[in-house]
Amino acid sequence: MPYQHILVAVDLTDECHPVVRRAQALAQASKAKLSLVHIVEPMAMAFGGDVPMDLSMLQQQQFEQARERLQTFAGIYSELTADQRHLAYGQPRQEIHRLAEEQGCDLIVVGSHGRHGLALLLGSTANDVLHGAPCDVLAVRLKKPE
Repeated sequence: MPYQHILVAVDLTDECHPVVRRAQALAQASKAKLSLVHIVEPMAMAFGGDVPMDLSMLQQQQFEQARERLQTFAGIYSELTADQRHLAYGQPRQEIHRLAEEQGCDLIVVGSHGRHGLALLLGSTANDVLHGAPCDVLAVRLKKPE
């Protein structure tokens, strides 16, 4: 059965373009809708939890910068309209799963670093997305930067 709606999770780096192109090819082959999502993680998560200062202003700046970067990144793909570009705030796995359910996606596409060993096979975000996903997940191998 062909996919109807494909969600591509991106970190807005140049490494992600081959992932988006792979998802585009799948979407075209199955005449599916294609959407992008980028997740802005809470700054406190990077510091392991409690931070003894108010990060709300920095967090808002980070979110606005991510919005601009998503517009620039997605602008390369003319078929992606504004309603197919999603920016969320939170823990990546939870937000990607939430959005996939909310949007009725039947495939999530993520980039994956091909490392050795089962725990390192997908990388932390791709591995997290795989577990408990509400639909199929495709991990596209990222090329190592040269």
